[in-house]
Amino acid sequence: MSQTLQIALIPLLPLACFLVLGLFGRKHLSSSAGVIGTLSLLVSTLLSLQTAYQYFFVSGKVNGVFQKLVVFQYNWLEFAPDLSINIGLMIDPITVMMLVVVSFVSLMVHLFSLGYMKGEERFATYFAFLSLFTFSMLGLVLSSNIFQIYLFWELVGVSSFLLIGFYFEKPSAVAAAKKAFIVTRFADLGFLIGILTLAFYTKTLDFGLLIERLSTASPYLSDINAASFMGISALSWGLILVFIGGAGKSAMFPLHIWLPDAMEGPTPVSALIHAATMVVAGVFLVARLFPVFALSDPEALKLVMYTGVFSAFFAAVIACTQTDIKRVLAYSTMSQIGYMMFALGVSKYGGEDGLGYMGSMFHLFTHAFFKSLLFLGAGAVIHMVHSNEMKDMGGLRKLMPITHISFLIACLAIAGVPPFSGFFSKEEILMAAFESNRFIYGVALLTSGLTAFYMFRLYYNIFWSKPAELHGHHHGEGTLTMKIPLILLAVLAVVAGFVPIAQWVTSDGLPIESHVPITFSILPVSLALGGILLATRMFKTQTELPTRIAQQMGGIYKAAYHKFYIDEVYLFVTKKILFNLIGKPAAWFDKNIVDGLMNLLGKITAKLSELIKGIQSGKVQDYALYFFGGIAGLVLVFIYLWK
Repeated sequence: MSQTLQIALIPLLPLACFLVLGLFGRKHLSSSAGVIGTLSLLVSTLLSLQTAYQYFFVSGKVNGVFQKLVVFQYNWLEFAPDLSINIGLMIDPITVMMLVVVSFVSLMVHLFSLGYMKGEERFATYFAFLSLFTFSMLGLVLSSNIFQIYLFWELVGVSSFLLIGFYFEKPSAVAAAKKAFIVTRFADLGFLIGILTLAFYTKTLDFGLLIERLSTASPYLSDINAASFMGISALSWGLILVFIGGAGKSAMFPLHIWLPDAMEGPTPVSALIHAATMVVAGVFLVARLFPVFALSDPEALKLVMYTGVFSAFFAAVIACTQTDIKRVLAYSTMSQIGYMMFALGVSKYGGEDGLGYMGSMFHLFTHAFFKSLLFLGAGAVIHMVHSNEMKDMGGLRKLMPITHISFLIACLAIAGVPPFSGFFSKEEILMAAFESNRFIYGVALLTSGLTAFYMFRLYYNIFWSKPAELHGHHHGEGTLTMKIPLILLAVLAVVAGFVPIAQWVTSDGLPIESHVPITFSILPVSLALGGILLATRMFKTQTELPTRIAQQMGGIYKAAYHKFYIDEVYLFVTKKILFNLIGKPAAWFDKNIVDGLMNLLGKITAKLSELIKGIQSGKVQDYALYFFGGIAGLVLVFIYLWK
């Protein structure tokens, strides 16, 4: 099999699966839809692993540098001799890494869903939507130009809308799907304007040419830097707008409000969207354009840095107070994505040899496994107790031994406890922040301690705290197809930190070594252990201590529990301010001017018809009179003109 065909089949197989299940699934393939979807993803995953092996160990490196390889290119639209839109397949280190991550996590979600979604009326439709989402993400990471990314970016948005609103009979699910779709569309408007800005000055949408033209002393670079607005160059504005699109998709503050509500979808969907796919698309986008970000004015990367670190801390604080286990994990995802973002932001200002970039990509890799494990573990728990609330859980470790052990491993990994995978990637990020900006490092360090605390708060409330009290029918720990993904992901949550992925996915393709000194890790690990011990003291057994502490914190705890009222602020701004300032005047203009003009035209037409409808009397003698009268009139005109 040729390399081009092999790579093309990775996204095309899920696409074919979507078409087959979407068209014929409910009627003809309802019982086998899950197997078909899972097998297609198994083949895509194997092809991704084969591609990774060939790229990293056989053909991807030339003269010691990993290459960007465009394995397919088709000229789709041509606007001018120097500007066209191509459809292509490009691989480089981060693309290959993302192929493996997306396909493997999607495979685990498909496998888990075989048991979790069994008996659902729209079973085939669910797997069709999963396949569409996977195709969209794989197409996004393989895109060879920024406009092609935008096309798949929007398709990812459509897919997530369908999955979040899968239970469309629930008003809350419909509202959550609309919220996610609308919020990310506003962000994507910024992305589109940013694309157009960059294309206007560089005359290209191709990643390779774009980076080349903005990385050298070329007239393109001079022109885009010469143009400015509010003292900021057009290059920086273009990148800032592109980042806004990424911030929306990756749920960065203040565009994060859709993420907790997205938990209304089936829990395996949460694992797919919030682990390795949709929410990391923004990180991937910034990483893809990182050489351009690094050459622009400081404003763009500073925005990435401060947005990332604030989002990480802000989400961690909220996660400490939530009682819905899926929402705890949602805010945890926001916090971890914030880590990846600020790591990219600090990479230019410190972090020897791009340590921040490496740390960000490494954390994206490890986070995919332990976060999908956490969501699937939460799914197994919800499948058991039929509730998302911690108050309905407790003491489940003996009833769910596999889920318990795998969930504990994932908690240790995200807390940054050695030798679990999250320790290695998080230490790279903290080291980059330490070398670059001590304030950012301090906030990141505090956030890491909070992460350990809220994750073990979650762990103890689910598996310890009180004796298990299950009421009514429950499914046990789940089917074999639900247990296998937990076991595989638990293994990866342990060993993924030893994969030298960070050295392979540097921004310039040059393999480098990075070692964080053991002494540097003493403080972060101590904070993580402190957070775990505090959670153990407060939540391992059922006591009144958490309630007393919450009461003592007063308004701070209440504000964090209510997510600092950001949703209420949005509602106030949109309903009270924007509606009164824009909506009401627009409604008046529409009713009185637009509708009034249309009504006036209608009345004029009616009056005119009243005047002329007598002509259509139906009497033949009248028509004959009009006919001969017309002839007479024409004769008179002819005689007048002849004279």
